[in-house]
Amino acid sequence: MASILIVDDDSQLRNSFGKLLGQEGHDIRMASSGESGVQMVREALPDLIIMDVRMPGMDGLEAFNLIREYDQRVPVIIMTAFGTTETAIKATKMGAFDYILKPFDIPEVLDLIEQALEAGRLAREHVEMGGAPNDAPAGALIGNSRAMNEIYKAIGRSAPTDALVLIRGESGTGKELVARAVYQHSERSGKPFLVINCVAIPDTLLESELFGYERGAFTGANTRRVGKIEQADGGTVMLDEIGDMPLGVQAKILRLLQEKKIERLGGRSPMDVDVRIIAATNRDLEEAVKEGRFREDLYYRLKVVTIELPPLRDRTEDIVPLAEYFLNRLSVEMDLPNPGISEDGLRFLQTYRWPGNVRELSNTLQKALIFNRGTAISHEELAQAVGADTGREQEEDVLDDEDRFRRTIRKALAENAGKNAFEMLMNRAGRMIIGEALEITDGNRTRAAKLLGLTRPTLIARIEKYGLKTSTKVE
Repeated sequence: MASILIVDDDSQLRNSFGKLLGQEGHDIRMASSGESGVQMVREALPDLIIMDVRMPGMDGLEAFNLIREYDQRVPVIIMTAFGTTETAIKATKMGAFDYILKPFDIPEVLDLIEQALEAGRLAREHVEMGGAPNDAPAGALIGNSRAMNEIYKAIGRSAPTDALVLIRGESGTGKELVARAVYQHSERSGKPFLVINCVAIPDTLLESELFGYERGAFTGANTRRVGKIEQADGGTVMLDEIGDMPLGVQAKILRLLQEKKIERLGGRSPMDVDVRIIAATNRDLEEAVKEGRFREDLYYRLKVVTIELPPLRDRTEDIVPLAEYFLNRLSVEMDLPNPGISEDGLRFLQTYRWPGNVRELSNTLQKALIFNRGTAISHEELAQAVGADTGREQEEDVLDDEDRFRRTIRKALAENAGKNAFEMLMNRAGRMIIGEALEITDGNRTRAAKLLGLTRPTLIARIEKYGLKTSTKVE
């Protein structure tokens, strides 16, 4: 549950918006003016502020400016009925997370709110390093192996500087946690922290997302848009999966690093920006440079400070503390009893190779916890959760399942050739996955969304898309 402050002089909108967000499980506070909104922020800092621009007395931009002086990490979403005016642009440039136009599309707004809450959480939540599993907060770097202690030293040495940091490691090793730790121990810790996943955003949209665009830059660009890097001016930007960044965008990132300047799409005047860049990748950058997929000059520019995160299989002494940490946290989050792990279960955790690293360990324990029947989690439960073989019979069953699945796909492709077969198969798979998640959670949409790694609005949209019914508990 998050604390959200709504600041708007329109009582009807304020109340209806508050009711909607209250139904989503959030703690809602309301203010009818900019002055009262600022006062409420000073009394108790919310997790998110949603504020109108045009209000009598102190307008939204004045109030926003005072809030930014108080704490720059709280995300602010600006509401306006005048999306083509400079007020919305100015608000975004001042550091607003985003702005929404009245009247707004409810599913899109709910998704935007989830994104803003996550950005605020990343900026504020302290990353504890090497903490005890029972006391560590969510999002802690757990482990006291020699490899992890070297990482803690590297964080401590690089954080106080403004040096560019490149974090390397396999998927699931915790690169974002290291980036947050560097940010939180830096001089910019009170300023914005934005994470941009270069893979999650389509190549055609990544450049405009990073650098923004001018009105008329391309078809559909009806207003000027401020990019994420410009929004984070004074703060820190993490470019996750930079090894997958398109070459054209790499050139602009290189200019940012060399000259501290950016240029919006369709713009003619470069702008000065002051951001610290933290980059992360699981790719072999040296090989990418040889193959011409990554700029050599950018590669050497990134290698100022490199932090190498080891795979979990190379720090087995940290596996048990990590497992205890995840089990403690997951049992609280899912409101389930913590059954502990049996001796043979602990041996399995330490001998399994964990190709998905820390993320796979967390997901495995979550699945085992869901299906656990009250006794200590066993070797068999953990092996089943990761899909590992526990005997010849199970292996044959898995192979049979795979063969049946392949035959189903081939049959569907043959019957639907040229008829959007891919979309049909993906929809069928999505319907089954979401249906199973709802079955496991007794129709509880909030828990199902957490299980799937989706936001609740996204899950609801897909439930509606697939025509699924939830006959039991839905909140």
